[in-house]
Amino acid sequence: MKVFQPASPDLICAWRWTERGLYLLDQRLLPWREKYILCRTWQEVRKAIREMVVRGAPAIGITAAIGLVLGAERLRARTRKAFLAALKRVARGLARARPTAVNLFWALERMVKRAENETDAGPGELIEILRAEALTIWEEDLSACRRMGRFGAELLPEEGAVLTHCNAGALATGGYGTALGVIRAAVEAGKRLSVLADETRPYLQGARLTAWEMKKVGIPVAVIPDAAAGFLMARGRVQAVIVGADRIAANGDVANKIGTYSLAVLARENRIPFYVAAPSSTFDLRCPSGEAIPIEERSPEEVHFCGSLRVTPFGVSAANPAFDVTPAELITAIITEEGVIRPPYSRNIPAVLSGEAQTT
Repeated sequence: MKVFQPASPDLICAWRWTERGLYLLDQRLLPWREKYILCRTWQEVRKAIREMVVRGAPAIGITAAIGLVLGAERLRARTRKAFLAALKRVARGLARARPTAVNLFWALERMVKRAENETDAGPGELIEILRAEALTIWEEDLSACRRMGRFGAELLPEEGAVLTHCNAGALATGGYGTALGVIRAAVEAGKRLSVLADETRPYLQGARLTAWEMKKVGIPVAVIPDAAAGFLMARGRVQAVIVGADRIAANGDVANKIGTYSLAVLARENRIPFYVAAPSSTFDLRCPSGEAIPIEERSPEEVHFCGSLRVTPFGVSAANPAFDVTPAELITAIITEEGVIRPPYSRNIPAVLSGEAQTT
């Protein structure tokens, strides 16, 4: 059976892509079970994204790109024009999976443009081209994570505890991780660091996924209640905070898992550096500020329950915004595969991402 994977996969891999379809590690079941779900159609991929089988902005983008290939493989179009029209319909369907993570839309747009630019290719050739492009997106993300890890490792202290929120590791990316990739790179370089993982209610990505990943790679980790972060910062038990991102606006405002904004405020109050790690695909330069970023509202049931146990009284309501926006002025630096971006972000983001500015 043919397998489509990066040449040098990470120790932790959330996918296995074969001729049968896309196998996704069901992140809803971690850390208790490691089970893969097989997606054979683009509709199954969209459902997997929507229902949190796979999550994390870069991972969603990669999964959507592969989902578009699965959709393309089932098209019955005989002409290039008909194929492209049907491909765009599949892309629009996948784009409706979730609204906040810009990597989803970035990956689908890149895939469609790749097909459109192959003006001499027929449907059969376009499928092969799209398959190669999806694999390239995956490989590029894995490489980007490793590069941002090297850039970011220099910013972290020689020893101490680094606080992180949600999960921005290999499970949320093509491999290695963004925020957790920076921590991994720092430890690999000899720094003596441990991780404080916010539990990240209501979906517990920190307690379940970040703790699982850190244990997997041998980095000391302690899970803390979300509400304990400020107390630990005030007591000097946090030396740095680093998080991932789902969308970064042109002015440097960052949308990330709900609770990130609170951490940034607490870090500023306690004079602790607050870093964001994200690939260039997470930047949305068409979005002027965080006010223009759509914020996903998920089901109240995720708040009413902790796992299978209901924790709220019947008859009460719940609000469940999945993300919040951290203003640029609270962010010490943004770490990318192109280098470290510092304020003023409105000027430095486009300069660094275009390669026109030196980074530090």
